[in-house]
Amino acid sequence: MSEAQNKPRLGPNGRPVRPFVMPETLGGKLSVWRYIILRRIVQLGVLVLFFGTFHWGWSIKEKLLLTGNLSSSSLLDVIPMADPFATLQIFLTGHILESEVIIGAALVLAVYLLLGRVWCSWVCPINMVTDLAGWLRNKIGISNMVSLKRNTRYAVLVLTLVLSVLTGVAAFEWVSPISMMHRGIIFGLGFGWTAILGIFLFDLLILKHGWCGHICPLGAFYSLTGKTAQLRIAFDTPTCTHCGECAKVCPEPQVLNLKKASEAWMVASGECTNCGRCIAVCPEDTLKFNFRQSIKKPESVSATTQPRRNPT
Repeated sequence: MSEAQNKPRLGPNGRPVRPFVMPETLGGKLSVWRYIILRRIVQLGVLVLFFGTFHWGWSIKEKLLLTGNLSSSSLLDVIPMADPFATLQIFLTGHILESEVIIGAALVLAVYLLLGRVWCSWVCPINMVTDLAGWLRNKIGISNMVSLKRNTRYAVLVLTLVLSVLTGVAAFEWVSPISMMHRGIIFGLGFGWTAILGIFLFDLLILKHGWCGHICPLGAFYSLTGKTAQLRIAFDTPTCTHCGECAKVCPEPQVLNLKKASEAWMVASGECTNCGRCIAVCPEDTLKFNFRQSIKKPESVSATTQPRRNPT
């Protein structure tokens, strides 16, 4: 083998491009898995709170812990919460919204304006189904059967709103697999399992990240609100070698435009779900969570900053 072939590939910063290597130690693996573990705790925790309140009457000082569903709920019988997208659909049907619903939608929207599109990766129960399908796809090596543009979900979003106006019914809420899965887990599965199975098979056999990444109008809605979110994935430009490990694991790889990230020093797209996958696999610790106001491009950047090592 020639000397040129032995020479490591260099990134734009002049440093060797290193692949992500899963640590051998349990502590290192847990560090890589930290965000997926936290996401599952949050997703399952929300469902457990709904389930426990409905079936066992969980309460604090005689106030029910969490009642309702993912579209409209109440925390401790005091704090109303409502899905802003569902609220918008109901408004377009011509129905009069109660003040509690409006307040609840405003509170939830404020959270997502701060944290970005975290609903999709940290709360939505369907995410667990699509993540499982994606994991199996990678293990088996299944290729896409169809091609679909990611902006298709915005067309579905518009169609949902138009149908809500024309039919007088909150269109997506009527057929939402998210609501079906939630109702099934809390109140009994019934025929809701067919929608869940359909999304699983669609993501597994037909199109990678098909539902969440290409079709779901709720994800499209939060992508729009996520553009102004304060919680971002900060991008440390001088340490990036363009290894591509982040794009391999990202469910929305189009948001990892390194040129734009280098200019903004963060992943600025509202389509980023802030799932943390990219942070966990970056060999150079180029990516990390930070708030927009704290991400400031330095006046001068040293090209000699040493890359950091993977957790071991």
